[in-house]
Amino acid sequence: MRNNLLKISSLKLFFLFCFMATSVLFSQQNGSKSLVNTSHLDHLYQQINVDGKEMGIIHIYSNYPDYKYVDAPGEGIACVDDIARADIFYIKYYEVSHDSSVYNKIKMLTSFLLYMQSDNGFFNNFIFGDYSKNTTYKTSVAEPNWWSWRAIWALAEADNFFLKYDKSFAAAISPQLEKAVKVTKKWLVKNESDSTQNFSGFKLPTWLPLGTAADQAAVIVKGFLSYYKATNDTLVRNEAIRLCTGIEGMQAGDASYLPHYAFLSWQNTWHMWGNNQAEALIDAGIMLNNHEYIKKAQKEIWDFYPYLIKANYMSSFTVEHVKDTVVYKDSSKFGQIAYGLSPMILASCKSYIATKDAASGTVAGLLGCWFFGKNPAGKPMYNINTGVCFDGINNENEINMNSGAESTIEALFSMLAIDQNPIAKKIVWNYYNEHIGANSK
Repeated sequence: MRNNLLKISSLKLFFLFCFMATSVLFSQQNGSKSLVNTSHLDHLYQQINVDGKEMGIIHIYSNYPDYKYVDAPGEGIACVDDIARADIFYIKYYEVSHDSSVYNKIKMLTSFLLYMQSDNGFFNNFIFGDYSKNTTYKTSVAEPNWWSWRAIWALAEADNFFLKYDKSFAAAISPQLEKAVKVTKKWLVKNESDSTQNFSGFKLPTWLPLGTAADQAAVIVKGFLSYYKATNDTLVRNEAIRLCTGIEGMQAGDASYLPHYAFLSWQNTWHMWGNNQAEALIDAGIMLNNHEYIKKAQKEIWDFYPYLIKANYMSSFTVEHVKDTVVYKDSSKFGQIAYGLSPMILASCKSYIATKDAASGTVAGLLGCWFFGKNPAGKPMYNINTGVCFDGINNENEINMNSGAESTIEALFSMLAIDQNPIAKKIVWNYYNEHIGANSK
């Protein structure tokens, strides 16, 4: 334990040194300049009319070089998965900008989510070009899955938002949100137990979605916390706590052994995309006044994230115990995507909010530089002048220059969080000025 504490202490000193060095070089002209540019997301947005009801969508794909809308074959033109995230982003952005055009988008996107709720309480995911629901494709069935969790999270955020700005619209959200939360609680209770299961030497909880899906559990926690904020429903609070306990049980390794306090995503596998576990624990720690959640999240932030940065990132890996050590069974460096970086950046920024530690702010800044070329391809992925974020790094020599909804939204989540973190913002702007600066277009 003493060695681990010394390692963390040394890490903090190292990050503080990095921060001081970059702060000296930080251009004052960037102090109030925002990294957030919603132009491309606004381009993906479209207001539609379905059976006389106005609502908004975010087109799922747009391809280089003209970035016109592109459908997802067999699925549709837009989905709850993306629209829920766009809704949440616009809500958080509005609280900073108070942009009236953003306000209308929030209402229209929320209306779409309400439209997509099925009679069973869950949500269909995709709509076709004629605006009809795709109710049969495997990624669009109304079931307990990613898109339903994101819809609950977004509707809970919207409920809180409109309780401040439009109580009549909040009243329209509440019954459908309550129905979704109720059916989710029932589904979770059916899967509850105190059991654990061994996966290649890792003893993991099995009461999360799909047994060990900590990544999905993290989204449910965020939605349930927002719902609890609006309703003070203690049963939902208790279920969020139970899920957090399961997420805690998915943390593996330590400062010396793989995977360095990472929260595994599912079974004994970690993947870059959707790794929201640390952020969810910090949210819960702040709202429920449980500092243990925050401390466990910070172990991932202070040990695992620097490990990834030093390795120039990884896309996924599986770990297993071999004799007295832990090794990778499988690992992959690519593809690297915005949706992989944003959960780490958000967790780091929220850690800074919780404890004001320079290490977390510095980690967020170093992670944020990935978007501006500090990545295996050595190329910028996000353009602050257009709001375009490329869809991924395929290998050291190939970037997917398309810019769909997910990449755009996740990049904007990251930029908004960095904008509001003084340490991270200085690091990112310094890197930007040194490596891109006047050459940007």
